[in-house]
Amino acid sequence: MEYTHLGRSGLRVSRLCLGTMNFGWKTEEADSHAVMDRALAEGVNFFDTANVYGFDAGKGRTEEVLGSWFAQGGDRREKTVLATKVYGGMSDWPNDTFLSARNIVRACEGSLRRMGTDWIDLYQFHHVDLETPWDEIWQACETLVAQGKVLYVGSSNHAAWQIVEANAVAARRSFTGLVSEQSHYNLLTRHVELEVLPAAQHSGVGILPWSPLAGGLLAGVLAKGEGGRRHEERQQKRVEQHRPALEAYEKLCRDLGHAPADVGLAWLLHQPAVTAPIVGPRTMEQLEGALTALTVDLDDAALTRLDEIFPGYRAAPMEYAW
Repeated sequence: MEYTHLGRSGLRVSRLCLGTMNFGWKTEEADSHAVMDRALAEGVNFFDTANVYGFDAGKGRTEEVLGSWFAQGGDRREKTVLATKVYGGMSDWPNDTFLSARNIVRACEGSLRRMGTDWIDLYQFHHVDLETPWDEIWQACETLVAQGKVLYVGSSNHAAWQIVEANAVAARRSFTGLVSEQSHYNLLTRHVELEVLPAAQHSGVGILPWSPLAGGLLAGVLAKGEGGRRHEERQQKRVEQHRPALEAYEKLCRDLGHAPADVGLAWLLHQPAVTAPIVGPRTMEQLEGALTALTVDLDDAALTRLDEIFPGYRAAPMEYAW
């Protein structure tokens, strides 16, 4: 396993981040534990979750599954860089959502309780809150850091100007600010290349791509044929929308001798702003497939061809200005 720093921080994390969103509702608890054990054994030390994950099984369920895994001991908690998130509503009451100081602090306490841990390594804002000032947000985070309950802070789904503003306010308060940003980024969805990636690199913020395989479209959807969620009606429409590019992509993967999912993840690992793609396996087989991507080395010709199939963006303003 290769490790890298999380943004400008001194924290070292694996080049793949284990996303746990499926645990506790799509993946049974025992199977979730097995996947986490295998990931840790393979050197994946970076696990991502959120307080709202659990969905059909109830919000908070995924954090509870992590908590029962940590409780088994064996230095599981000590070896894991644990990331969770705050923003989504945990109830219908008005102050149990968004990024008020009240919700940040209380949501953190709830996550700590469900996961049975004393600290969260990376506490992330799941979405931007345009109605709460950054001074209030940072005040709450400073309190949690001073108490030892949070070590680093990150964001998710933030625009470039919001990342820059957040860190400018943090610097004024002599606080570290954001060290990471989770963005929707894959070969099919490259909008963050316009401004988010340049801003992140400038600010020393590590990018953690979510949905790195575009919901399965980059995992060999054409070759796999019908079956499973990939061929639900909505997904079929997405396949037809991108069919020419997907056909060219899967042919390139065959020529390279690698599985499409491996190529999709490997491409992200070749992007300089990316710290670690977030892979969210439902099964052990899917985890094993993701680990294979770490061995894929794409040469310049392959990277150029991928850009031809899935055109990206130059950093703004060069993309659209003279």
